[in-house]
Formats: sequence, structure tokens, C-alpha cells
Amino acid sequence: MANFDFENLFLVNPCKINDECYARAMHASKILDDSKIFKSFNEAIKKIDFLVATSSIESKNDKKHLRNAVILEEFSEKIFEIDGNIGLIFGREDYGLLNEEIARCDVMLKIPTSDNYPSLNLSHAVGLILYSLFIKNQISTKKRIISKIEKDKLNSFYKELLDLINYPEHKKQKTEVMFKRIMGRAMPSKWEYHTLMGVLSKSIELIKDKKKQ
Repeated sequence: MANFDFENLFLVNPCKINDECYARAMHASKILDDSKIFKSFNEAIKKIDFLVATSSIESKNDKKHLRNAVILEEFSEKIFEIDGNIGLIFGREDYGLLNEEIARCDVMLKIPTSDNYPSLNLSHAVGLILYSLFIKNQISTKKRIISKIEKDKLNSFYKELLDLINYPEHKKQKTEVMFKRIMGRAMPSKWEYHTLMGVLSKSIELIKDKKKQ
């Protein structure tokens, strides 16, 4: 983190931060001193506007939206357009993030690796991702993507639309995740957001009017 100018470390139920941790941190001990410790994943992400899950296990089927991944190079090109708190979520060393944790995130990120040996050591994965972001940050200045409030409103309108059209209950959750993944990968601009909200709002209004008749 210190190598690439990252400072804010959130830890969920970590091991004890002892002398060995500080020895490994070398001259970056301030990151450990300033780290924030949380009891649960949900508590840790409360004030984060855009959540990025990381995993080496991606879906090979477009219909399985949970693990539809964006690759690191594409992600690094777009992420600095976001104006808000971005959280890079790294899982456990042995089995990574749980499905329910990934489902809470806006997008899933994958580092391209060989199919013969796709998994990376956690520290190596962190280093590669932060390096890529550090390089892109040198040339990226745009801030145009929608905020967390706007993103939540967009997801809420989409959910309301599914309810109004009596979308099959057993498909609804997966479809909501699919929509979140599409928006997470697209990182829509303010103009795109307002246009899409206009379409959803008008559709909802027309359906409600028709139901009243």
C-alpha cells in the first residue's frame, strides 16, 4: 500500500496486530497504526460508495451474473472517473470472498492469469492491483460517474420495475445482481444516469397508471 500511495486499510476480524506484523510492515507501520478494524463485512462497507470484489474464480457463463468479472486493465482505465469512496475488497488467503460478500459489491475484478494456475497469493494480487491503479492515476483526472445515492436510486427503480411487471420471484434476485453488475462495469456518467432514470421513471409511471384503470 505504501509503495503505491494507498493509506486507508480496513480489516474485518483480523489476526492480532503484533510485533511480527510491524516487522513485516517495515517503514509502512503507519498504515497499521491508522488501520480501522471492524467486526463484520457489512459494518466495514457502510461508508463506501463503490465496492469492488476481487476473485480468481469467474463465471464462464453470462447467465451467472454474480462472478461476471471485469479484468484489471479495463477496470484501471475507468475507476478514476468515480467521485466517491472506493473499496477494494480482498478475501481470505485460503478461500477468498464468500458469495454473499461478492453479491454486495458493484463489480467483480479479476487479474488475468493462466487457466492452468489462476490463483494468486493474496499479497501478490494486492500489489498488482495497486500498481495498476497507481500508474493509471498519474494520467487520470476525470470525475464524472454517479454517486452512491444515485446508484442506490437506480437499483431501487429497477427493483420496483421488476415488482410492477410481476417478474418471476425465483429469478428476481439474480436479475437484480445482473443489473448491478452491468451498471458496475459500465460506470455510467451523470448524463447517462439521468437518461436511464428518465426511462425507468416513465415506464414505472405508465405501468402504475395502467394498473389503476
